[in-house]
Amino acid sequence: MFGIYLKRELSRRKKAALVIALGLALGIALVITVNSVSAGMTQAQDKVLKSLYGLGTDMTVTKAQAAPTDSESGRPRFEFDAGSDSDDTQSSDRVMTQGGQALKASLVTDVAKQTGVASAVGALSLNVTKVDGSFTQGTAESSDSGSAQGGPGGGQSTGQPRVQGGGANFDVNSYSVAGVDVTNLDLGPLATSKITTGKTFTTAQTNSKVAVVSASYAKENELTIAKTITISDTKYDIIGIATPDSSESTTDVYLPLKQAQTLADSADQVTTIYVTATDSKQIDTVKSTIQKNISGTTVTTSADLADTVSGSLSTASNLATSVGKWLSIAVLIAAFLVAALLTSSAVSRRVREFGTLKALGWPSRKVTRQVVGESIVNGLIGGALGIAIGLAAAYTVTAISPTLTAELGSTASAGGGGGRMGGGGPGAQQAASNTMDIALSAPVSLTTIALAAGLAIAGGLIAGAMGGWRASRMRPADALRSVQ
Repeated sequence: MFGIYLKRELSRRKKAALVIALGLALGIALVITVNSVSAGMTQAQDKVLKSLYGLGTDMTVTKAQAAPTDSESGRPRFEFDAGSDSDDTQSSDRVMTQGGQALKASLVTDVAKQTGVASAVGALSLNVTKVDGSFTQGTAESSDSGSAQGGPGGGQSTGQPRVQGGGANFDVNSYSVAGVDVTNLDLGPLATSKITTGKTFTTAQTNSKVAVVSASYAKENELTIAKTITISDTKYDIIGIATPDSSESTTDVYLPLKQAQTLADSADQVTTIYVTATDSKQIDTVKSTIQKNISGTTVTTSADLADTVSGSLSTASNLATSVGKWLSIAVLIAAFLVAALLTSSAVSRRVREFGTLKALGWPSRKVTRQVVGESIVNGLIGGALGIAIGLAAAYTVTAISPTLTAELGSTASAGGGGGRMGGGGPGAQQAASNTMDIALSAPVSLTTIALAAGLAIAGGLIAGAMGGWRASRMRPADALRSVQ
């Protein structure tokens, strides 16, 4: 009886039911769209952090760069032989550590022993400035000043000699080098890339003269497998080409850690320690432990790094998180209120019907159940429409894939300079900020679908509760008064 009556009443009031369902559908669709876009923003930010911070890295340990003394200079110096016959090409490399003050390699072991630390690996970030070219010697020529002047014999004077031609032609190339611990390649600068050509380092190559170069650097300098790259008169065999997983590479050349330490004359030193925690929920606790037990260091987590992400990605994320969510809540509340008011209004127009049913012996709870049942069906219809519209909107965003720009600014742990991650970690910064483009997607999770279904049922219950309460208060006499 209940089902038959429910079906008949919904068929009779198709337009009213459709209006209520559409109101709920719009609110639910907006909730789905905002949640899916927010999830896409989170994924995009994770890509930025993952590519720059290091796969599996929960935090990094660095030390701020000390201020140079009067006897020190941060400017590179180059010396060339400018002799009279110096027409041959000359080259000079200046290798400097970057990303902060060097740490003792023994600190890697100390960090690994801290409570809550699962693994720790050291890396050395270097910047190589290569200058090569040649000098061309000029020729001295004299010019006659004119005719003889006075005196016997008519002497002739000569003007000052002038240098013709000559000069210098030098090319300057700067690139980043990362020394990696070949015994643990799952952590550190090279963990953000995969080897697409050749092979990676082996544990036996801790001090071998081999190198892995990034795909972009290899393309720019026409480097391939089996070729060599020379740094400070040392040749390294290229064994692999590394392609970053989700962004442009911030490191051009990867060397075994010991070789990088030899180049920089930094034996048993590192600039960044990459750390993973045993429990991702205890990262803040581990950070505090390391800072307390290992003085003079700065610990930077991925959460700290996330605060420095700016650009259109950050702006869109803020809009989706704040404006979008508040807007969806406001629309959803409005949809619930409209559905409740429309249901209550519809009940008011059914005075004769409900009054007659009560005169025939229907108790108030049965009348209320009837109204609530109709409202829940309207809510489910609205939920189905809302889910369909929300999925279509999310699919459209994913299909269009708007491009957002992410800029990683400097963090508090940086030792001077801007925010590019020279060695793949937040402590290894260069003067310019690292900028990358991220394609936005809008993934819809099962949790979001379940939330939409719950909101649809909740909307139907709210509307049914208000309408049912109004219907339960009607009396058979109200039906008689409504008879014209």
